[in-house]
Amino acid sequence: MNRAVITGITGIALAQGLKLPLRFFRTGKWEWGALTDAGGMPSSHAAGVTSLATYVALKKGVSAIDFAISSIFGLIVMYDAMGIRRHAGEMAVKLNALDVQVEKLADRQPGVYHAERREALEEQLGHMPQEVAAGALLGAVCGLVSRAMEISKRSR
Repeated sequence: MNRAVITGITGIALAQGLKLPLRFFRTGKWEWGALTDAGGMPSSHAAGVTSLATYVALKKGVSAIDFAISSIFGLIVMYDAMGIRRHAGEMAVKLNALDVQVEKLADRQPGVYHAERREALEEQLGHMPQEVAAGALLGAVCGLVSRAMEISKRSR
């Protein structure tokens, strides 16, 4: 498989893997769902795109079109993770709270029908800036290590 793809996927996997122990240190519980959560510390979005861009920069140079494409792609992904997706998560928090309020109102008003949702909306969709920065730092290290391993393997 393409080393750049492997590097990006490795960045994502490392970030997702780190979410489990970081969540444990924060909550004191092993929450296995952290391995697949979309939000949280560090951002796997940022780790993936930054590891790809770093690897491409080191392999092809910063003046290469490949680096330009991966960098712009990365900036869009990270902006989206901090912006639109985070705001969607904040809206989910408010909608979940509204659903609870409607249930309380329905109990007080006989005849008012409200079918409670089976599952609450996912609330942690996006990232805080520090989560994106941590993911980007992890991704940069991952890209550096990947390129160093490639060079080392070739020189043997």
